[in-house]
Amino acid sequence: MPSLKRLKRNIASFELLQTGGRLRGSKGLLLSCTVPAAVGDHCQVLGSHGKSYLGEVIGFANDLAHLVLYEQAELHAGMKVVRIDRGATLPTGEGLLGRVLDGLGRPVDGLGPLTRCVPRTIRHQTPGAMERSPIKDVFVTGQRAIDSLLTCGRGQRVGIFAGSGVGKSTLLGEIAKYSESEVNVIALIGERGREVRPFLETCLGIEGMAKSVVVVATSEQTPLMRIRAALTALAYADYYRGRGKQVLFLCDSLTRLAMAQRELGLALGEPPSARSYTPSVFQLLANLVEGMGNSTTGSITSLLTVLVEGGDMDEPIADAVRSLVDGHIVLDRKLAEQGHYPAIHIGKSISRVALDLIDPQHRQAARKTAAALSTYADAEDLIRIGAYVAGSSPQVDKAIELRPRILAFLRQGINDHTDFAKTKASLQQIAAGWPY
Repeated sequence: MPSLKRLKRNIASFELLQTGGRLRGSKGLLLSCTVPAAVGDHCQVLGSHGKSYLGEVIGFANDLAHLVLYEQAELHAGMKVVRIDRGATLPTGEGLLGRVLDGLGRPVDGLGPLTRCVPRTIRHQTPGAMERSPIKDVFVTGQRAIDSLLTCGRGQRVGIFAGSGVGKSTLLGEIAKYSESEVNVIALIGERGREVRPFLETCLGIEGMAKSVVVVATSEQTPLMRIRAALTALAYADYYRGRGKQVLFLCDSLTRLAMAQRELGLALGEPPSARSYTPSVFQLLANLVEGMGNSTTGSITSLLTVLVEGGDMDEPIADAVRSLVDGHIVLDRKLAEQGHYPAIHIGKSISRVALDLIDPQHRQAARKTAAALSTYADAEDLIRIGAYVAGSSPQVDKAIELRPRILAFLRQGINDHTDFAKTKASLQQIAAGWPY
């Protein structure tokens, strides 16, 4: 019996060469080859000296399949191309936690092969509209600014909109370490290679890595590998959700994922629209975001970063993501320059499910605190130039008085996390000073 089981495993992992053909053309990213294959099939381009390059069929025309490679390669006409039988196979099991993988599920952390894992054919399954459990439980992040004024729910999809260098990676790392999630799945898409290790070692740390699966595709890798990394990470998140886990899915960033899909779309001849983004970009974003959330078994709570170009919150990707998610958090460069971290602009951020999650006392305290911040913001220009005269407005006077307490509450250092009950109590104490 053990021999039979071993034979079955060997057969299951055997890469069966099914059909073959030749490379007929190369135009940018797109390779044309005479291989009878379907969209989504994996193929290998066989080079000299035993080298082979893995790719995926993304389209076809007449009898030619359009292939894009996962890695850079030296190509010439007439190279042999074979279709292989392992399109969506990924390693799954207990050995994933604490590991760093590429878009094909291969370890890239130098810790050797994966153990306690078996290859399985998995694809993320989008729950049907009537299969989604309501968002009714608070998801505690440990960050006071979020838990108090932008309260998130288990299974919520939240966009984090920020320019470069305002602290979004640090914020993601802090939430991954101290949130109440059982498993973290982290997708680093299009990151600079220099920043991957600092994120893993400094922002995420040993505590965060212990319950995380990290999928990485850096900026120099092919567009297909960057897209596959995001889909692989989502497949892993769905794998854990299907086993009843409360999953936190972090993706940094959707903008670089959209850029990768734009490259493929333009190579295939799709018509460009705003800022050259093709229709398939917006479909990919919708498929990805809709694959998250609650199901009948578990949940995927997601934080998805959007790299806002020049602070333009209305650029196409920012606008599309904002329409898909259940709330957005805006990181403000001016706050970051003032040393205010996390640099969350409360007035421009919103959680669309917060009112359904928090109790009336919390709701009232959040409303009062937000009103005090808004009142100060309306008069800030006059205050800064010294044109505001104390006593002109009781509301402005009180906002000026409360502002230092509010800012001290909203600031939070690295490795500083607060439990939800203490956050609520502190918020209510501050709000008690706002009588309006």
